[in-house]
Amino acid sequence: MKATRSHGFSLIEILVVIAIIGILASIAYPSYQSHVQKTRRTDAQSILMQGALEQESHRITNTTYSAAIADIGIANNDDYEFSITGNTATAYTIKATAKTGSTQQTDKAGATNCKEMTINQSDVKTPSACW
Repeated sequence: MKATRSHGFSLIEILVVIAIIGILASIAYPSYQSHVQKTRRTDAQSILMQGALEQESHRITNTTYSAAIADIGIANNDDYEFSITGNTATAYTIKATAKTGSTQQTDKAGATNCKEMTINQSDVKTPSACW
């Protein structure tokens, strides 16, 4: 009598494949999350830089900096809230703060926490490690 051979996968083979996929996912996911945080941080930086340009344009037109974030065309997004602090006729600071519940709350550049970033009229960007 001739023995027939099945053509499927054994349970051991399937378990090995699942284990390999699990190991690869546990390595890849944190790297992916880090990349997403850096991308969102870069978006916030771009908005802060645009806000600084708009503040300078506002000052040329009105001889003072704007105290309202809406006046310079910046709107909050899913990850950050933007505000103007320390506003005077000759100074301003635009601040981006990560929203509560956003993955940006845990964003770090090395040991520096990047959940709050600012830029001012002198183009001083803080924290510098995040820029």
